[in-house]
Amino acid sequence: MRALVSVSDKTGLVEFVKGLQSLGWEIIATGGTQKLLDSNGVKTIGISEVTGFPEICDGRVKTLHPKVHGGILARRDVPAHMETLKENGIETIDLVCVNLYPFKQTIAKEGVTMEDAIENIDIGGPSMVRSAAKNWRDVTIVCNPADYDTVLSEIRENGNTSRETRLKLSAKAYTHTAEYDMMIATYMRAQAGLDEKLFLEYDIKQGLRYGENPHQSAKFFKALDDKCPFSLATATQLQGKELSYNNIQDANAALNIVRDFDEPFAVGLKHMNPCGAGVGATIEEAWKKAYEADTVSIYGGIVAVNREVSAELAAAWKPIFLEIVMAPSYTPEALEILATKKNLRVMVVDMDKETGKANQYVSVNGGMLVQDLDSTIVKLTPEMCVTKVKPDASLFADMEFGWKIVKHVKSNAIVVVKNGQTLGVGAGQMNRVGSAEIALKEAQAAGHTEGLILASDGFLPFDDTVALAAQYGVTAIVQPGGSIRDNDCVVKADELGLTMLVTGERHFKH
Repeated sequence: MRALVSVSDKTGLVEFVKGLQSLGWEIIATGGTQKLLDSNGVKTIGISEVTGFPEICDGRVKTLHPKVHGGILARRDVPAHMETLKENGIETIDLVCVNLYPFKQTIAKEGVTMEDAIENIDIGGPSMVRSAAKNWRDVTIVCNPADYDTVLSEIRENGNTSRETRLKLSAKAYTHTAEYDMMIATYMRAQAGLDEKLFLEYDIKQGLRYGENPHQSAKFFKALDDKCPFSLATATQLQGKELSYNNIQDANAALNIVRDFDEPFAVGLKHMNPCGAGVGATIEEAWKKAYEADTVSIYGGIVAVNREVSAELAAAWKPIFLEIVMAPSYTPEALEILATKKNLRVMVVDMDKETGKANQYVSVNGGMLVQDLDSTIVKLTPEMCVTKVKPDASLFADMEFGWKIVKHVKSNAIVVVKNGQTLGVGAGQMNRVGSAEIALKEAQAAGHTEGLILASDGFLPFDDTVALAAQYGVTAIVQPGGSIRDNDCVVKADELGLTMLVTGERHFKH
């Protein structure tokens, strides 16, 4: 039995090949792979010994030869194939261990040239992988070091891999080359100035019991990037039931809110909208504000905080029915308290701030919308004030808090806040004054009738929202502006003695 080994990722390779050799396999190797094996005491046959032809063109051509591909592709159950091999002095190759040049890692390097990228486009590797994968009934193809143990174990026990394993490895091999070609195509199209094609690559994370409703099937896929902060795809679940489709949607919305805060912050969320949020000197204070903002809606909701969960915070959560809690870490005492709530999903989420841009994908019938994730927010400055009355420091801090929260509420969105706490949330209404009325009435019902701050995710189309806000005790408004009636709103604010900031940046969330 013969194995051909030519890999870029050499993880676990020496042990794997030594295992094959101990079972009587001959090892054919190329270039750097052969050097590594030889230096570790593994006897190998050089590829040029097999082909009778030297490696040429700086190694660009070494395995593209009938004595390689004939040995891989010949069907062992077809006498004519085997006779052809015999006539041409070709020996069969029964296992191919190949993974490809590091194209992805190369183009990710700062300052990489196109010449560098081109030289990391593998030619012989994909050809061998596809040949072996095509002839899976007779040949084992191994592309991933994670499969080495399985392959060795089966050969050790049965003399060869099973038909079922070879089929699975073949499917994995075609996936490996497809992913590789996708990366190259994306890069080369960009270099050539061709129209974009969207290639998406996700791995299954888990099947879900159902989707938004019981009659809808659903699955959860994760991006291949393991370093993905503020993501359920890379989070660790410490306890509780499996996540549902709606859980994941809601948790994602909560994490996007947390992303915008550096100070201790807590948010409670239902149906992808915050029902209560707060900042504080401590995470316990932030949670107290978030909870007291709406003690009714939080029932059956999701909570996310951006600091370690203490025993005190866990004890505050214990009496409340919650679906999920998320934090960067938990103390052992906190976990002991939360463990008494068996169905509560307790998640550890990486909350390190990322530096790169992320895309957001939304499917529509027959198509896909792609946009930059709305992960930034303009910092409020005194120069944004358009009214005669200017905000003091405490008012300014609350305007910034409200501005960050309203960004994450379904449009049309209005949020009323005070002292680092949400007091009313008006989400998803067909007109802005309707959203304002909901938020203002919530604040009033809780006894908050003066010194309030109103934040709007989009411009105020008329001055009616300003007038309504003043009636309910609002003293400051922050909004993006951009309406042809902006001046009407400023005039009305001045008439009523309100402060208004115009940010120049909207945050619609559909």
